[in-house]
Parts: sequence; structure tokens; C-alpha cells
Amino acid sequence: MDPIRFCAEVDAHPWADLTHAYGSAADVPDCLRALAGDDDEKAAEALSELYGSILHQGSVYEATAHAVPFLARTAAAGIRAADVLALLGGMAESGADDGDGDEAAVRRAVTAELPLLLASVEAEDSGVRQAAGWAAAMTGATDTAYGVLRDRFAVETDPQVRAELLGGLVHLDPAGTVTLATRAAGPDEPAEVRIAALMGCVDAGADWGPGHHDAMLALLPADHLVAGRIDLDRSEPLQYVVSSLLLRNTPSDRDGAYALLAAALRTGRPEVLAEAAWASESAVQISRSARERLAGPLCDAILLDPEITEAVLPLLRLLGGHAAQAGPVLARLAARDDGRADQALAALVDVDPERAVPLLARDLARRPRALDAACGGLFGSPRVPCDAALLAAVRARLAEPDALGGQEPYRYAALLESWGSRASSALPEVLAALGKFPQQMARALAAVCAPEDRAAAGGALRREARSGQREGGLGAARALHELTGDTEPLLTVLAGRLEDGDAHGTSEAASLAAGLGPRAAVLLPALSAAVSDPAADRTTPELDADIAVADALWRIAGRAEEAVRLLRGPLSGTGPSWMRWTVSRAARVAALLGDEGRPLTEELRRLLPDPLQTPVTVLALCAVAPETLDVPRTAGLLLDSMEQDADPFTALDALLGLGPEALAGDNRGRLTELAERDPRVTASRVEGATASADERFQERAREVLRALREPGEGA
Repeated sequence: MDPIRFCAEVDAHPWADLTHAYGSAADVPDCLRALAGDDDEKAAEALSELYGSILHQGSVYEATAHAVPFLARTAAAGIRAADVLALLGGMAESGADDGDGDEAAVRRAVTAELPLLLASVEAEDSGVRQAAGWAAAMTGATDTAYGVLRDRFAVETDPQVRAELLGGLVHLDPAGTVTLATRAAGPDEPAEVRIAALMGCVDAGADWGPGHHDAMLALLPADHLVAGRIDLDRSEPLQYVVSSLLLRNTPSDRDGAYALLAAALRTGRPEVLAEAAWASESAVQISRSARERLAGPLCDAILLDPEITEAVLPLLRLLGGHAAQAGPVLARLAARDDGRADQALAALVDVDPERAVPLLARDLARRPRALDAACGGLFGSPRVPCDAALLAAVRARLAEPDALGGQEPYRYAALLESWGSRASSALPEVLAALGKFPQQMARALAAVCAPEDRAAAGGALRREARSGQREGGLGAARALHELTGDTEPLLTVLAGRLEDGDAHGTSEAASLAAGLGPRAAVLLPALSAAVSDPAADRTTPELDADIAVADALWRIAGRAEEAVRLLRGPLSGTGPSWMRWTVSRAARVAALLGDEGRPLTEELRRLLPDPLQTPVTVLALCAVAPETLDVPRTAGLLLDSMEQDADPFTALDALLGLGPEALAGDNRGRLTELAERDPRVTASRVEGATASADERFQERAREVLRALREPGEGA
């Protein structure tokens, strides 16, 4: 490759007119030149920047396809070929087989370089052969690539390259590779190839039998066997196999998955247990039957050797009451004075909260993890009873507010708020801590306050609300309103927030004002003045603030025309994925307008086919223009959205709003399947929250099925 000509052609390309993850692609030529240059350090930086810009977290962009020919020329010249071929493979993997978008253009661009990729599977360097084989498979060009990769697999001797080639062959032709994968799982192959073959058998749809089970168990721990693989989706072999089997959703595959986990958990080998615990956590996220089926093997492992508990504590917490038989072991560990005591107590809170409470009360200040568990984590609700000893321990901590650190004030406030008037004896300590932690203690104060103490508590909150502290003042004003109904301090604080001009502050203030309804009429001028400039390039926080203002203007004064104008912008946009919640908020406010929101009908109807927006859009259209909805078809769209876990709870509400006709045809069967199948519907992004979220979905889906029975229809 002539470097001068290469650089000239790179520079001649119109990169500034193209875009990538961060906007203009004007920086791409510098990266391409550095990647092809002599400075290894600069080349490594350039490679990292290209992964971040033209292949950002697996997404491709307009500039990506344009970079492909230059990257191919670099690899063809033998310059950092393994790294560049892996980058090209990642681009192909993120592309699409057809269409007019960036994904299809990228796939076509990489496929056009197949001659280079396939020639490189014969390279002398094993890293180049491995990257080339993977990249060729990711193009999906079975007719062209499969035979070449199969021929190379037949003569390849490097275990990692053989593993990558086998994975690529399964990707290109799953059914046609079943026999090869099954044979490669046998004892004659290196361990790296065998583990790739077992995952390939699952990918290819082969029945999982005793031979697969025994081979997988013999290869554990297996994580190190895939450490050199490019295919990062299969970097946890046991977890991958178990998850794949569970997602097949057949009784035999579930039996195979749980038999494998049970055997791994009972090996007594710490390194195997660690992988089994992680795979079991994934199973709980996927399968509704996981907690019941894993409880026995896990408790057997703990009772066999209590010292291994640390490796499985996160899993114990996910199993909750199903692992109650492990309670005594956890209690003994929690009572010890070592580094594991807090972790064990946190697990005990989830497994057997009644048993955990005395231990938590005994050493509250030194048990932050257990305290966090007792409060339900970041997004959960407190789960421990108002025990006298625990309440005394909380009061003792609050009595020394200067000694509190980290999340303690938030956690104690959450506990007190959940206990309510049963914790009224803590009022003096809460009052003492209010000045130092006004935001946290204000709601706790309102919650624990007994009727005879309302005057004193109200006075303290009123003083705090007028103190001028930004966060503390708002919290105190809200708590005062909840406790006494006094709106004057809250209105004053909200007016200040609206005048600040901060988008986040405007959103919060407008939402609180909307909740007050006509009592917030004094804020109407400030709300109107807080609207962003529609001619400007508005940020997501600014659009969210406008939506909150629209909500407030409607609920305070019924100003529908202004609300419609403010909502039209967010509803009309077709922005990136992170705009989904902004659009959803706008649709929810549109639903509140009822018939007054009819001018937004067309904007809402355009959103209807998008699975992410279907549920909230149906709710809105039911309110503003119900006659525009074809009920059975709309219900089908809602079920599509549910099956993709787009917004399942809102989808259930929308189905209910459509009425019994929504479950006509096969729609009732589809909803019944979602309610009763083993794979979970709802996958929370919050660690440990999936199971509880899906259980709520399951209960709600059954309620909707009962509610939407036709007259005379049986149970």
C-alpha cells in the first residue's frame, strides 16, 4: 500500500459531510491515517476512537460504511490486520441484510470485502486467521463464505482459531453444522473447541442430552476457555448455554438447564460455583420457575460448606424466601465479626427478614449493605417490620446526625416513612436531624408525626421551607403540604424554581404545581414564562420541561390550546432512542386533555406502529380520538409491544381501555401465553428487580384477562 496515495485518498473523502456517534465525522481521517501509520501508540488510540465513533456500542452510522474500504486496504497491506479485521467483523455484525439505512449500507460494504476476508483465513498469523474467519461469518454471506471456512476448519490446528471458525460456521448455517458441532464436542478436540461446539449445538437447535451435559460439566470452569475469542456474546459459556436452553421454552430444555446448574452448584469446587452462581442469576432473570428449582441445589451447596457462601450471596438474595432453609447458616455468618458479616446479613434480610432484624438492630452502623437491603435497594420499598429494637437503633443513629455518613440518612428516612405513625417515638430525633438533612428527614417527619404532634412538626417544616436551602426547602415545603395542607410555602419555593430557568428545576416545579391543580393559579404567569424557545435547538430536558408545563397549564387552568401547542413539538419529532421517554410523557399528558387533545390525533397516530410508543399512544388515542382505533388490530400491536418488553405495564392498561373486543381472535391466547409461560416478560435494568417486576406483570395480566371476559364467558 502506497501510504502517500492512501492518505491523499482518505483526505479527499467528504468526511465533514458525514456523521457518526458524536456528530460530524471530520475526525475520522485522522484516525484512519494513524491506524495505518508507524506509531503503535497512536494507532491504538485511533482504533479505540473508531470503535467509539463509527461502531459505538454496537451501533453503526453514516460514516461507517465509508470507512470500510480504507480499513480493508489497511488490513490487506498487513498493517495491524488482526485488529482491523476484528473491527470490520464488528461492523458486519451490527449491520442488516436489507434496507436503505446505515445498517444495510455497512453490511454491504463489508460483504464487498469478502475476497480479502476469505483470503486472510489462510494467513500465517493465527490472530489474523481468527479475526478473518469471524468477520467473514458476520457478513452472513453463507453461499460464499461457508465452504471456505469449512475447508479451513478441516486443516486448522490452532484451538482458538478452530473455535472461532466453528462458531462462524454455526452462525452461517446452524442446521447444516449440527453434525460437525456435535462431533467437535467430543473428547478428541481441545477444550477450547469443545466448549465452542457445545454452545454451537445450542445455537444450532440440537437436542440437549446426557452427552452434552457430561461434556459441559467436565469442562467447568469454562470462562478461561473463551478468553481469546472475538465473539464476546459467548464469553460466559455456562451462562450462555443455560440461558439459551431456557429461552427455548420447552420442558425438556428447562430440565436440561436446571440439571446442569444443580450439578455445577453441588460440585463443591469454588471456581465452578462462581460460574454456576452467575449462570443461576441469569436463569432467575429469564425463567419464572428458576427460584423454586434452584433453591434446593443452592441450599445443599451452602449446607455442605458454609464457607462458600460469599460466592452465592447475590443469588441467595434473588431467591428470597425460596432459600429460607439457608437462614440459619446466614444468621451464623452475619453474627460473626468479619468482612462477610454484612454481606451475609444483607442476604438474610431477603431470605428471612424476621430473623435478620435483631442482628441488624444490634450493629446497625456497621451494616450498610444489610441496611440497604432492608430498604429495598435504590428503587425498592423497605421490607422489614417496625421492630422495637431496630427502631431504637435508628433513633440512636439519628441522635448523632454529625456521625451519619453515605446513604444512612436516606435509608433511615425510608424506614421511618414506611413505618409511619408506628415510629412516632422517633419524632424528637427526626426533628434534631432535620436541620442537617432536610431533604431526607422532611418526608419522614410528616410520616411519623402523630396527630397531637402536628403543630410542632408543622412549625419545624415551615421554618425549614423558608430557610432558603434549595433542596431542603422544597422537601420541607412538600412535607408541610402533605401534613397540614398549607400550600403557601410550597408555592413560594415553586415560583423560585420556575424563575431560575433551569430545565430540570422547571420540570420538577411544574409537575408539583400540576398536582396542586387550581390552588397553584398564582404560578400561571411563571409557568408560561418558563417555556423554552420553540425556534431553538431544544435539549431533551427542555422538552421535558415544556411537557410538564403543558400538564400544569391544563390541570391548573384548563388551558388546552397552550398545552396542545407545547405537546405538538415532542410528539412530532422522530428523535433517537433516548427520546422515547420524552415522547411517552407528552402522550400521557395528551391523554389527560381528553377531547381537547383532538388536534394531536395525527401526531399520535404516526407513533402507533412504534412498539416503544404503542402502549402510551393507544392510551392517548382512547382519550382524544377513540373512533380512530381499530380495536382488534390495535390490541395486536399492544401484544407485539408486550412480547418485546417495550412497555408491558402500560400495554396492559391500554388493553383494558380498549374493552373486551381487544381480546378477540387469537389475542386472548397471546395474552394468556404471556401470563402463564415460563420465560419472563419483564426484564428490569435494575439489578435483582426483574423477578419482582415480572411477578407484578403476571398478576396484572391475569387481572386484565379476567376483566375483559365477554358477558357469559366462563372463568
